[in-house]
Amino acid sequence: MELQLPEILANLDVDIEDPATCPPARWGIIGPGGIARQFLNDARDGTACDVTAVASRSKERAEAFAAHHGIAHAYGSYEELVASDEIDVVYVATPHSEHRDHAILALEAGKPVLVEKAFTRNSAEARQVLDVARAKGLFAMEAMWSRFLPHMVVARAIVRSGALGDVVQVVGDHGQTLTHVERMWNPALAGGALLDLGVYPISFIHSVLGSPGEIRAMGHRLSTGVDSSSVAALMYPDALGVATTNLAARTPTRAWIGGTQGRIDFDTDFYRPGGITVAIGGEEQVRWEAAYPAGGFQFQIAEVARCLDAQATESATMPWEDTIEVMGIMDEVRRQLAVRYPDEPSLRPRHPGGGPG
Repeated sequence: MELQLPEILANLDVDIEDPATCPPARWGIIGPGGIARQFLNDARDGTACDVTAVASRSKERAEAFAAHHGIAHAYGSYEELVASDEIDVVYVATPHSEHRDHAILALEAGKPVLVEKAFTRNSAEARQVLDVARAKGLFAMEAMWSRFLPHMVVARAIVRSGALGDVVQVVGDHGQTLTHVERMWNPALAGGALLDLGVYPISFIHSVLGSPGEIRAMGHRLSTGVDSSSVAALMYPDALGVATTNLAARTPTRAWIGGTQGRIDFDTDFYRPGGITVAIGGEEQVRWEAAYPAGGFQFQIAEVARCLDAQATESATMPWEDTIEVMGIMDEVRRQLAVRYPDEPSLRPRHPGGGPG
């Protein structure tokens, strides 16, 4: 007898571990900004880990952050933090333009790293970081926290189960009004919509379909030369991925996966904790969602702690090759939009058709 949708969900091959059961790890933060605050809160509220040190180029800023959050150690240089015996792993939360250098600084000091997305400015820099991690035998991971959220894990399991049939289209969108944020205008800080916002739909599509054979992109640029919006069509032999992003308007930020036998619809703000609605045959629909005792970062934090405990150098959910491929997709989108950052080599086309080189 053919399985019905509730039975399909009940029989999925998926195991979502409670982040609170992860091994303990002592984190040091490079860059005490807003995203670092969410990281710290989720580590403490949702895992067995803690933040024990923070560093900024301004010691006063580091000390203020540490005092406000009850962090034991504050440093006025990143070199001091990565040399500290009070931490086990480093979270790099500085602007994109600094990710490569700060990640390599930590790795060279013998510290594993979790690097905020986008991992670096481009795929060449990503390879440089991961080459150091490989040479040192150290763990490194891009902080694409969405991949670890339970509704994302369940959605990928549904795709693997074949319940949707053949996946033929995956769509993701992310738009926020960020024109008031000075950093977003600044090419020197690798500003623009793509690396901050567009990385979410592109990484989402990649997590379902893998690396595309061809890419077609169009969009707009700000007066400073960085991208303000883009739409990227990612072409696969039998499927299409569409990623849209902009920093001038708040969009529904929705996503969906369409197959020949069914679809998955993600809640608004698909990249955040939430739920999915699964439809098979266009009729039967079932909603799946999880409770989130913390903000969502706890799942990637727990993944890092478990990988460190297992002496693994990369995560199976966010492996190094995926980071390089996602960065390569964004390189190609920027190349077609004529967006380059200062001191960045020319972005070479993946091949004459915009596919992999």
